[in-house]
Amino acid sequence: MEENENVESNDQPQAGGGNEQAPQSAPASDRDQFVGKKTAAGICGILIGALGVHKFILGLTTPAVIMLLVSVVGGILTCGLGVIPMGIIGLIEGIMYLTKSDDDFYQQYGVDKKGWF
Repeated sequence: MEENENVESNDQPQAGGGNEQAPQSAPASDRDQFVGKKTAAGICGILIGALGVHKFILGLTTPAVIMLLVSVVGGILTCGLGVIPMGIIGLIEGIMYLTKSDDDFYQQYGVDKKGWF
């Protein structure tokens, strides 16, 4: 009987050890989810960066709204010339997103929430 109890008690710490690792894997999954957005944000920055879509994808809403308003309002007031600077910024940021390593990308845009360049 005692041997069976020891076997069962040996199983318990192993199960508890697996439960302790679950909270540690949660931040890693958040990081992985954020880094998974890197390609989508980079491509959107290159193709339609003037509208700030790449910033919306990363959750940077204030810079995204600024880019969108400058593009739309500036585009209307200047017959489309206001879109050019925002398009250039979007192009540069899209290239930067795609060329950064996953760790640098997560640190700058996921943790530090860097809004511009």
